[in-house]
Amino acid sequence: MKGTKGRRRFIDYPRQGREGPRRWLPSWRQWLSAVALCAGGLAGLFAVVYAQVGIPSENALAGQEASVYYWADGSQMVSVGAVNRQNVTLDKVPDSVENSVIAAENATFYSDSGVSVQGIGRAVVNMVSGEETQGGSTITQQYVKNTYLSQDQTVTRKVKELIISLKVSNQKSKQEILRGYLNTSWFGRGSYGIQAASHAYYGIDAKDLNPSQGALLAALLKGSEQYDPGLSAANHRRAVARWKWILDRQVATGKMSQEERAKYRTFPEPRGLSKPTSQAGQTGYLVDVANKFIKADTGLTDKELARGGYRIHTTFDKQRTRRLEKAVKDVRRDTLDPKKRAADNYVEFGAASVRPKDGAIVALYGGADATRHFSNNADTTAVPAGSAFKPFVLAAALQRPDGAAPDTAEAAAKRRKAGAGNLMEALMKGQNPPFVQAGQQLGLERIRDLAVDAGLREESMARLEQTFPLGTSAPSAIRMASAYTTFANGGLHTDPYAVTSMTHDGKKVPGVHRSEPVQVLDAGVAQQVSTALEGVGWRTVGKPDAPSQQAVAAGRTEPGDRMKSAWFIGSPTGTGPDLGSPPAVGGEKGSLVRPTPAPGAGDGDEPTTAVTMFRNKPGAPDLLPMQGVGGSGTGLGTAVPPKVWSAYQQGS
Repeated sequence: MKGTKGRRRFIDYPRQGREGPRRWLPSWRQWLSAVALCAGGLAGLFAVVYAQVGIPSENALAGQEASVYYWADGSQMVSVGAVNRQNVTLDKVPDSVENSVIAAENATFYSDSGVSVQGIGRAVVNMVSGEETQGGSTITQQYVKNTYLSQDQTVTRKVKELIISLKVSNQKSKQEILRGYLNTSWFGRGSYGIQAASHAYYGIDAKDLNPSQGALLAALLKGSEQYDPGLSAANHRRAVARWKWILDRQVATGKMSQEERAKYRTFPEPRGLSKPTSQAGQTGYLVDVANKFIKADTGLTDKELARGGYRIHTTFDKQRTRRLEKAVKDVRRDTLDPKKRAADNYVEFGAASVRPKDGAIVALYGGADATRHFSNNADTTAVPAGSAFKPFVLAAALQRPDGAAPDTAEAAAKRRKAGAGNLMEALMKGQNPPFVQAGQQLGLERIRDLAVDAGLREESMARLEQTFPLGTSAPSAIRMASAYTTFANGGLHTDPYAVTSMTHDGKKVPGVHRSEPVQVLDAGVAQQVSTALEGVGWRTVGKPDAPSQQAVAAGRTEPGDRMKSAWFIGSPTGTGPDLGSPPAVGGEKGSLVRPTPAPGAGDGDEPTTAVTMFRNKPGAPDLLPMQGVGGSGTGLGTAVPPKVWSAYQQGS
């Protein structure tokens, strides 16, 4: 043992010559060695992975399948896509556009290594914690993601992105990478690449873009759903702010002079939104509504949908949709004469049919042609409901407060006599003061909450002011039809839906669903409101001639309503379970029609249909007055929507 005394160990741990806790604390040399060892190990691991991960073949975006939408009967409605992309070389892209993109997305593009380790690290941390993962990528990384990888947000994909980006940066020139990025990036409006985007937003080739237009297109790279100025007022504000920032950023980075910047003070408004010719007529509106439900249910974005490959089965009934379109066209032709009456100009119609038993949207009318009139009138929230809202006030007056026992039909009738009778009479006579008083007595919040529970969207509700019970809120035709099914369905409400199933590459897309029905009104209350609206209906078109014909309650705008819209909503008898009186529907007033019974009526298959009419001059911020629409005797055009509804019901 003498010969081994004092011999130094290869790893002096626990440390000799130390006592207590110090014996177990590594020395600075040991700490440094450990760090070096870990770094070396990671470097070695990275080297192995780097060697194993090759640059894959480019994604064949232009060759991907289109998405196909199907009618409810399984027949094909339309094939959308494939990917709208036209590759261009950099000599066809102005330097000012390149500078805008680089300033917006990656100012150090020409000097960096192609990756942002900090950005990837932040993305990985965010993925682990469930936070937003976007942002922080270089142009090279975005090009790699667009061209070589899927859009999945996973740690594995981010690691591959890092390694492939490094390899691409080493093997391709910056010009090649920038060209690839400009040709594969998503700009919204169905366009991949700068050339397709130039046509979608300005109707010109990319080579003809000026610096101001280029800055707006660069702003869209942050997300067209947030920055396409044509989608909403909020989008427009965001787009203007980012457009200004990109121009200023070019000055800050030396890519634009102050003198040049001073030339661009007016925002370069893009052309109006448009649909491809394959989506002419009502097809574009149907696709628009289906996509909104898809995005809400599944979380898919417009960018992901535009990549194609989806098979989407909808609730839309081909024959009903065509009947509804024909009804609008026929009534417009027979009633409106823009050459003869100035008031008949800029008249718009919107309509939607919703099946009471399950909430399926079976038909809609969004406008004359989706390729020429992009805004979907069936889904707009810019048209005040007027007296069509009053049945919700009546229902709030009849409905027992939360926690109270549900009303029977008899109990509801007694309560009507006790407190809601004046509202019933006011609904019949088109009087407004009793509804204003009801708002004061019941509380505007209670009325709003009941309307929302019945199916109207909270964001479409107007400010809670004195006139709120008179219909200052602006629900869509889809939501009005849906909410009125609650009256037709014995107080049960099911949220509307437009997609029954969806697949991608043969695999079911998760998330697509339809809601279960919820009892939001006492059955007796729903029946009383239906009965009231049935009586109001008779006021409009007279009592039925043939007792064998089916009763339908519906509504119209009252001339006394100081609104710039006209509504009519109709629903057949017997759509709800064991109802003793016709279901109710309303417009800015109520009325009843009795068309020939349609197949399936009485079992919940015959839909509730809302028709709205308004005047909207393109570019004008407010709706135009309705006085004189359709000639004398129409009041505020209130006689026109009932004609559309009746023609639709009686059509074949």
